Amino acid sequence: MPGPVTVSIARHVDPSQEDQMHAWLRAGTELAERFDGFLGSGWVRPGVDSTQWHMLYRFDSPESLEAWESSAQRRWWLDSGQGFVAEASREHRTGIEGWFDEPTSVDTADLRTAAQPPPRWKQMVAIFLVFFPLSLVANELARVYLSDWWLAARVLLTVCVMTPLMTYVLLPWVTGLLAPWLHRGRA
Repeated sequence: MPGPVTVSIARHVDPSQEDQMHAWLRAGTELAERFDGFLGSGWVRPGVDSTQWHMLYRFDSPESLEAWESSAQRRWWLDSGQGFVAEASREHRTGIEGWFDEPTSVDTADLRTAAQPPPRWKQMVAIFLVFFPLSLVANELARVYLSDWWLAARVLLTVCVMTPLMTYVLLPWVTGLLAPWLHRGRA
């Protein structure tokens, strides 16, 4: 079952249009708030003088995100930014990987409903709950079936199998199961 999706977009902004950019961000957020599944949005700048702004928005499912991204309202909003903002890159993030890129500063268009990342110790527990049993199984299988392999080759194969399993299957599943606990007490 897919979970929330965060979209991270880097945009270049004409420095002389900063006030318009603030208004444009507020308008986009107000439009997105009207769509089912909207969880929040915000933006991050690497520095005060940076022309690159990193916009974030989050929806509760890929379907809710698709409804927003294919909407006439969003197309109108994007068209209204022509001339002072240009998209440089786009990423969709799910599961735990978004927790590893903490911004150094945040200025928000609207973060009142955006989920904050869980405390590091809770992230550690979630990772441990996946890594420990997976590591046990992988090491036992390697011991039984690959005992005559050179240690470095055996470890390399184990890591190459475990990493995608953890990243794309097991961590998203476990973080979904633990979501109430991971986010308890967070705004």
